[in-house]
Amino acid sequence: MPAEHLAETAEAKQIEGRSLGKIAFARLRRDKIAIISAVVILLIIAVALLAPLIVKLNGFPPDQFNKLDADGNPLLNTRDGGIPIGGLFGSGSSAEHWLGVEPQNGRDVFSRLVYGTRVSLLVALGGTIIAVVLGTVIGMVAGYFGGWVDTLLSRLMDIMLSFPSLLFVMALTPVIASRGQDLLGIPDDNKLRMGVLMFVLGFFGWAYLARIVRGQTLSLREREFVEAARSLGAGPGYVIFKQLLPNLLPTLLVYTTLLIPGNITAEAALSFLGVGIKEPTASWGRMISDASDWIESNPLYLFFPGMALFITVLAFNLLGDSVRDALDPRAGRG
Repeated sequence: MPAEHLAETAEAKQIEGRSLGKIAFARLRRDKIAIISAVVILLIIAVALLAPLIVKLNGFPPDQFNKLDADGNPLLNTRDGGIPIGGLFGSGSSAEHWLGVEPQNGRDVFSRLVYGTRVSLLVALGGTIIAVVLGTVIGMVAGYFGGWVDTLLSRLMDIMLSFPSLLFVMALTPVIASRGQDLLGIPDDNKLRMGVLMFVLGFFGWAYLARIVRGQTLSLREREFVEAARSLGAGPGYVIFKQLLPNLLPTLLVYTTLLIPGNITAEAALSFLGVGIKEPTASWGRMISDASDWIESNPLYLFFPGMALFITVLAFNLLGDSVRDALDPRAGRG
C-alpha cells in the first residue's frame, strides 16, 4: 500500500467523529465513581438473583424460627421480651448467625436481608419499567401529533402531577390487593402485593417523564431526518418508534437510573408504614419497621437493613448522576 494512502487513512481515523454514545461510554470509563457505583449495583443484583444459594451458606431459611443454637443453647432471652442473647451489641451474632437474629422469633437477619434485596429490587424495577413505558409512549404521542391530542394528554399529565402520589399509593395498595383476592380469586399474599406496588408506583410515576419526552419530541419532530422520513411515506408509528425513540434513549436512560432509587425508597417507606410487603416475606422496609421497636436493645437489627437501603440508593443515584454528566453534550469532549 502506498505511503500516501497510509497517511490519508491515519489522518481519516484521527478526524473521524465519535457518536454521543461512544463519547459517553469513554467518559464513564474514566469516572471512578461511576465504575464503583456500577460494581456495587451489579453485586446487589447478583445477591438478589442468587439469594437461595447464598442463604444455603448458613443454612437458615428466612422464615425459620430459631430458638436454640447448634449446641442447644437458647438464642433468645424469653424473660426479657425475647431479645437475642450475646453477640455484638446484643444482636445474637455468632458463627452460625453472622448478622444476628431477630428479637422474639430468632429468624436469621442475614437470610432475611438477602431475600429482602429481591423484593426491593423487583418492586423498584417493575414500577420503573411501567413508568418509563407509559411516560415515553404518552409523551411521544403528545409531542408528535400536537393539537387536541397534545392538549388532552398534557392536561392528563397536569392532573397526575397534582396528585399527592404517596398518599394515593398508601390508600390504593391495600384496596387493590383485597379486590384482587375477591374478584380474581388470588390470595392476598405478598406476591399479589408486589404486583400491586409495581403497578401503583409505575402508574403514579410516569407523568414527569412524559413531560420531558413531550418537550424533546416537539423539538425533534421538526428536524430534517423526520421530514425526510415523512416525505418517503413513513407513517406515524414508524417515525415515532424508529426515528424519535432512538434519539430519546439518552434521556430515558438517565431518568431510569434516577427513578429506580426513588422507587426503592418508596417501597421501603410503604412497607415501613404497613401498607407494603407484609409478614412473613422479608423486605428492607419491613425489617426497618420491625427494628424500630428494638433500637435500644438491638441497634444492629436496624443498622443492617438501613445500611443496605442507603448503599443501594446511593449507588443508583451516583450512577445516574454520572450517566447524566456523561451524556451532557455541553460537557468537554477532551
